[in-house]
Amino acid sequence: MTTTFPDVSISTERLVLRPFEEADIPAYTEMMNDETVTAWTPVPHPFTRADAEKWIREIAPAQRAEGRGIVFAVTEFLTQRLVGTVRLKNTDWRVRATEAAYAVAPWARGEGYATESVLAVAKWLFRDRDFERLELRTAADNTASQQVAQKIGGISEGVLRNAWIVRARTEDGGWADQRTDLIVWSLLPEDLDGVTDGSAESGYADWS
Repeated sequence: MTTTFPDVSISTERLVLRPFEEADIPAYTEMMNDETVTAWTPVPHPFTRADAEKWIREIAPAQRAEGRGIVFAVTEFLTQRLVGTVRLKNTDWRVRATEAAYAVAPWARGEGYATESVLAVAKWLFRDRDFERLELRTAADNTASQQVAQKIGGISEGVLRNAWIVRARTEDGGWADQRTDLIVWSLLPEDLDGVTDGSAESGYADWS
């Protein structure tokens, strides 16, 4: 039984999802220092260039090599600029299930890139890798992330109470941890029936 994802890139009408490269380090550093990313994700803050280098050179490749998941840099097809990231994690190869996490750069929000990229990954998982379940977990107040789950056809399964920590701005301009609930969403192969998006026809290229 295969227990690692191939070193693959995924193309949609507007985007290319590919492994991170050295050239992505400056843009990735800037993206992960954005206030929205800091608020909703557990990334270090401030997110330094050294953090980006370690993620791109060591941590992200190890995710795939060790069978835990795969990390994609999301780039625009026409400009090649980095606009986000999609990560698969907590992969269960026997159950054929995995969890998706995603972030969009502040300079690329409002374009539907999160929906397009996550949907493309879901189609690749179900049609090319024979997976049976994709899970998403969104913080209770993160409405933008919840909209992505809804737009790709995800079904809300329930709430994990007090299961996550987010950050909120303090009066002195710093950040403070706050506990929050997580909404659990799932997507199965049949849930993609009738889902329409600009990425309907996705292409795959195996770089392994």
